[in-house]
Amino acid sequence: MRICLFPGTFDPVTLGHTDIINRALPLFDKLFIGIGRNVNKQQMFTEEKRLGWLRDIYKGNSKIEALAYDGLTVECCKQIGATFVLRGIRYVNDFEYEKAIADMNRSLDNHVETVFLTCLPQYTSFASTLVRDVIRNGGNVAQFLPREVAESLQ
Repeated sequence: MRICLFPGTFDPVTLGHTDIINRALPLFDKLFIGIGRNVNKQQMFTEEKRLGWLRDIYKGNSKIEALAYDGLTVECCKQIGATFVLRGIRYVNDFEYEKAIADMNRSLDNHVETVFLTCLPQYTSFASTLVRDVIRNGGNVAQFLPREVAESLQ
């Protein structure tokens, strides 16, 4: 069985995230969306809210499960039986950063392979960091978010 983990903060879940998830679905038998707990990052939305969004967006899809985890991504992979990590790439600098993480993960566990999917051009600017900035400044972010997320923010 091909089991994959798509780790991230998903703060908030954007159309860029769902683009990567939806296009990855045919590649895997099971796709876990993992919210990594990072004490060095201050999140705008609670873990429960982010998990709720993901579960709401993908309700009825038995191939997808959302979870939160502590520690190393490769340790989460071991716990859920994943042998693949999914990462989305928007720009060249994303690849350089993600490749370094993939190399480290492979050094820690050579049974885990990272798969990169490039973002569709219309979603390259949909970074959660930028979306949070628009939210903080009172702007309308509905065009960047799945319906379930946008509606919950109104």
